[in-house]
Amino acid sequence: MHNFTPEDLVQYLYNETSLEKSSAIKTALENDWTLREMYDVIVSAQKRLEAFQLSPREEAVNNILRHAEKAIPELHPH
Repeated sequence: MHNFTPEDLVQYLYNETSLEKSSAIKTALENDWTLREMYDVIVSAQKRLEAFQLSPREEAVNNILRHAEKAIPELHPH
């Protein structure tokens, strides 16, 4: 019996494990309820992270645009 870590489960979730390791994790998830609960928590966290939307403050975007406008003459001297 393998002792899989949370990192192993995250790699499995994102299809970053070898075929052999994926098969072993899949079997372990079918037979080990504790591991399955840990995996379910990781899957739930992934779904919450995917639903979480981040966007920059308007002030930050405006600062970048102002800086870009000032830099344009520097890029194309006459």
